[in-house]
Amino acid sequence: MPLIDIIAGARPNFMKVAPIIRALEARAAQGGALRYRLIHTGQHYDPKLSGTFFEQLGIPSPNVNLEVGSGTQAEQTAAIMVRYERLLIDSPADACLVVGDVTSTMACAIAAQKLGISVAHVEGGIRSGDWGMPEEINRLVTDSITNWFFTTSEVANDNLRRAGVGDDRIFFVGNTMIDTLLANLDRLQPPDFVVSLGLQPGNYFVVTLHRPSNVDQPERLSALLSAIVTGARGLPIVFPVHPRTAKVLAALGGLPASLLLVDPQPYLEFNWLVKHAKAVITDSGGVTEEATVLGIPCMTLRNTTERPETVTMGTNVLIGTDPASLAPAFERLFAGQWQRGVVPPLWDGRTGERIVAALASLLSNLTAAAPAS
Repeated sequence: MPLIDIIAGARPNFMKVAPIIRALEARAAQGGALRYRLIHTGQHYDPKLSGTFFEQLGIPSPNVNLEVGSGTQAEQTAAIMVRYERLLIDSPADACLVVGDVTSTMACAIAAQKLGISVAHVEGGIRSGDWGMPEEINRLVTDSITNWFFTTSEVANDNLRRAGVGDDRIFFVGNTMIDTLLANLDRLQPPDFVVSLGLQPGNYFVVTLHRPSNVDQPERLSALLSAIVTGARGLPIVFPVHPRTAKVLAALGGLPASLLLVDPQPYLEFNWLVKHAKAVITDSGGVTEEATVLGIPCMTLRNTTERPETVTMGTNVLIGTDPASLAPAFERLFAGQWQRGVVPPLWDGRTGERIVAALASLLSNLTAAAPAS
């Protein structure tokens, strides 16, 4: 019975693997011949960024935790590769399924491929074109050694075709992030601070900022926050603070009263906040997808996006990184002129099922083609 390693290392990964695990377990209950091993690399080691996600999303405890912890990108990459390689040598898998574009994605793909283990990439083919983003390097490296690509959009499909990938290796399946969102819509719950802070649905903003270009320089972060506070016209701004951002904020001091700093939120609470917000201001790619499906206006503080369908079809607008560009965006929002979005094709909650069906067929073919021992 084929064994699939499912790699999860950082907060976005957990939302993406949950529907795949659910589909694998449903298939197993019906006699399907696929096994999986959940590998947590430990890239995100803060329980606020990882632990609660397993509980809330019904993800089983990892079969293996590589416990790589903190370090530079190179240090984390090396540690993941060494520890995952050791696991594969001792206990081989038939395929390695990686998701998204974090360090764990690239590192485990390299380790698996060097041992002759097929790599499947969920969210293959997405591109921002910005090599200044570590995630873009991770995407390019991972896709250069991927066997099977599970894609979220026709844009991603076209990116892969231009890189020479044949259609027989591209599987347009949809978006597992949205599987997780749709499966949990009825379970979203307000954080405890909603009442104490007097937050009213439709009358507050949500901000998430973590990209180095936005948060590492105190003067830049201060200018962005000042523009957001001014644009919000006195409405509360809920700001779940990423650990990277917290260090810089601590040095700023004297923040406006309308800027409400809170801890990183569990999945159900965070998406409740997004669902009921007037708008979201972010530099996260995943949040733009969730906002699009929820129909919430989204301002992205980046010059490029690897998820262009959220702009061309959804509620997301690329504002750029100049704080001055926020004022006209807020003007359009308060004037009721924000673009109305639609949900992109196949973002329907069944992506996990399509991925597992494809994997079952692909691994069956590999088994059939393998030489007899």
